[in-house]
Amino acid sequence: MRWWSYPALPALLVVPAVAVAQRPAAVRFEISVPQAVHGEPITGRVYLMITRNGEREPRLQINQVDGIPFFGRDVERLAPGTAAVIDQTDLGYPVNSLRDIPAGDYFVQAFVNIYSEFKRADGHLVWMHDDQWEGQHWPASPGNLYSRPQKLRVDATTGYRIVLVADQKIPPVTIPPDTRYVKRIKFQSAILTRFWGRPVYLGATLLLPRDYDTESITYPVLYNQGHFGLNPPLGFAEGNELYQAWMKHDFPRIVAVTFQHPNPYYDDSYAVNSANVGPYGDAIMQELIPEIEQRFRVMREPYARLLSGGSTGGWESLALQLFYPDFFGGTWTACPDPVTFAGYEGVDIYQDENAFYKQHEWYRVPTPNMRDTFGEPRITVQQKNQFERVNGTHGRSGRQMDIWSAVFGPLGPDGYFVPLFDQLTGVIDQKVVQYWKENYDLLYYLQRNWATLGPKIVDKLHVAVGDMDTYQLDKGVVLMEQWMKTTTNPHYPGSFIYGDRKPHCWSGPETQAERLKVMARHVMQKKPEGATTPWWRY
Repeated sequence: MRWWSYPALPALLVVPAVAVAQRPAAVRFEISVPQAVHGEPITGRVYLMITRNGEREPRLQINQVDGIPFFGRDVERLAPGTAAVIDQTDLGYPVNSLRDIPAGDYFVQAFVNIYSEFKRADGHLVWMHDDQWEGQHWPASPGNLYSRPQKLRVDATTGYRIVLVADQKIPPVTIPPDTRYVKRIKFQSAILTRFWGRPVYLGATLLLPRDYDTESITYPVLYNQGHFGLNPPLGFAEGNELYQAWMKHDFPRIVAVTFQHPNPYYDDSYAVNSANVGPYGDAIMQELIPEIEQRFRVMREPYARLLSGGSTGGWESLALQLFYPDFFGGTWTACPDPVTFAGYEGVDIYQDENAFYKQHEWYRVPTPNMRDTFGEPRITVQQKNQFERVNGTHGRSGRQMDIWSAVFGPLGPDGYFVPLFDQLTGVIDQKVVQYWKENYDLLYYLQRNWATLGPKIVDKLHVAVGDMDTYQLDKGVVLMEQWMKTTTNPHYPGSFIYGDRKPHCWSGPETQAERLKVMARHVMQKKPEGATTPWWRY
């Protein structure tokens, strides 16, 4: 007996006629620069931004998490008045193509990021954006060009050709004036200018003690690391909590310093020597710090030179302490960028074969990059990579993953860095992995050099991080702490503290003023026998 049956076949199978495919209507923006605005041919990158929000200029609404759609294309020797084209073939973010923009009314804006020619000392010629003391932030960089925002209707189904003229130029940066307590310096670096083949500058902003201008004593110095900025160190501002503590008679007197070291790749160099970014470690140690010590009354003994910083500055403060253990007397590091590349913002470069996903036996899972404090992913590594690709090719995005590859990676044959992973497929380059490990993995550096390094850093490492760090940077800190607990000759576990469900960049339970008092006590404990401490009033 048959328990099932096949349906009867129709007597006549009717096949519908196949419609003739029509070529989609073209979508196209044409962007030009008038001769009167910029008379020379332009090598650089043009962008197109689209937004429904007209409250701010579109160029100021670009963001990797909740930003507006934007698109980019490189140009080479674009003549004045000649149009550069952005169309449906150009990659965008967070959408892939102009065709993914729903029909509607939008504010649109064009932008031109101008590159300069760098004839480097290593023999390579590269075209990159020459920082104008804005911190390698192309939407706000002086000299760059943009169009006035326009409200237009776009509809990819019917097609369009829109002409935009970038006739507005960003003015020079306005340097805040010095005050009694805040001073700024800037000078051309001979070391970095020689490497890049163009003038490159270093700078610093200093926060001076209350009585600096009426006393003649020297003070301990705190080098507080972080992203480029011209504001006072440590968030010092008239009337805030730190300001009120700073002005008290019994508050420890120290000098706080932030470095400015923007470069053609990023707003910060990571304060190390690099094949791609240049000898910034040498420049900071041999030029910038000596310049500070010459101009200002800071103590020049290692026990009185302290470090701190968060995120990028967290990695730098830790790296400087490890690479120059005899020069600095201790670091208070917060939420540091990957201290081991086993915790590379969701990627374990030593175990994963692909940066975009985790491969399990029968399935794969996209690798999250950012998360909230409940662990919910915000963007994936692949999405972050696409965001940077739209910002710039050859690592010229001015963004996070590109600067890591520039600082940590080997030099490529074209003069730009060799990327850690293929930007289209996510496949990780194992030769680059080994280069990163041997040169910049801080945990591996500790492990490899503990016999000589360990005795020099006892009592000097203090690390804080939220255990729900937005970029998953807590993993590297945990791995470092686990290893340091096993150290011998000497046994030094370091000082590690974790914030319960705290995001990036949690820096510990103390206020800024309380942490400065902890640092001051540290200096007091490490001072040589007989050293006077007129700066100590706590």
